Amino acid sequence: MSKELPAPVSRLTVITLGVSDIRASIAFYEALGFARRLKATGEAVAFFDTGGPVLGLFPWDQLAADATLPDRPRPLAFRGMTLAWNCRTREEVDAVLAFAASKGAALLKAAHETDYGGYSGYFADPDGHPWEVVVAPGIEVGDDRRVHLAE
Repeated sequence: MSKELPAPVSRLTVITLGVSDIRASIAFYEALGFARRLKATGEAVAFFDTGGPVLGLFPWDQLAADATLPDRPRPLAFRGMTLAWNCRTREEVDAVLAFAASKGAALLKAAHETDYGGYSGYFADPDGHPWEVVVAPGIEVGDDRRVHLAE
């Protein structure tokens, strides 16, 4: 009889983005205000404090190889995921979108009222990774910069 293994504690700790030009991507995310950590990694990999899970940047082809996936063709279409920057107010959403665009982000969708009572817009980083900037009912951003969800 085999014993059932105990379930590990579930957690999301790092989101790693494959990037075409790590130097340019490091500069972009630093310009957005994310604090780089573990700088001793140089340009091999970069890690940023986001107030929650860590954001990692890794050369696209090396990340694909590490995951044993092909790095070509690179998707030009929607990849099935977005990153989110939750805000406290609609004004903050507008300010974040304008700020990201001033640092080289491409505005994908202007901020707008959502059908669920929120307010959101989208930008893309230099590699086309989409970010939603949003304020949403039931999702609160605390003083600790972490997202707190209603029960």
